[in-house]
Amino acid sequence: MSLKDQITEDMKTAMRARDSERLGAIRLLLAAAKQKEVDERVVLDDIAMVAIVDKLIKQRKDSIAAFTQANRMDLADKEAAEVKVLEVYLPQRLSADEVSAAVQAIVVKLGASGPTDMGKVMAAVKVELAGKADMGQVSKAVKAALAG
Repeated sequence: MSLKDQITEDMKTAMRARDSERLGAIRLLLAAAKQKEVDERVVLDDIAMVAIVDKLIKQRKDSIAAFTQANRMDLADKEAAEVKVLEVYLPQRLSADEVSAAVQAIVVKLGASGPTDMGKVMAAVKVELAGKADMGQVSKAVKAALAG
């Protein structure tokens, strides 16, 4: 069963259970997926779905930071609940050590050295670690690998 099919089934389950918070988050995810399919005239595979989930989680985390700064904990809590629902659809994340090791391997493979090669390394890392690691963490690992 594809990830998109699983999300659709989870939406039906949430509807039956009358779980409005979970249902809302799943509907947002499916709406974003449908929008991408319509805009690009493609059928999304699991990798593209994970990218959409990642993007939505990043948006929610940015919103949580803004709401917390504005002292709107009610809205921050709502966004945090949506993050928990969306995180279910991500594959197992790599640890910081695993990310660092993968980045080091890519740097060696590309023969990159110094901050000027950051774009080249990030492009290769994004392909290899898409959905498996937080890109903020990956960026820090790339900077550390190219600095040392």
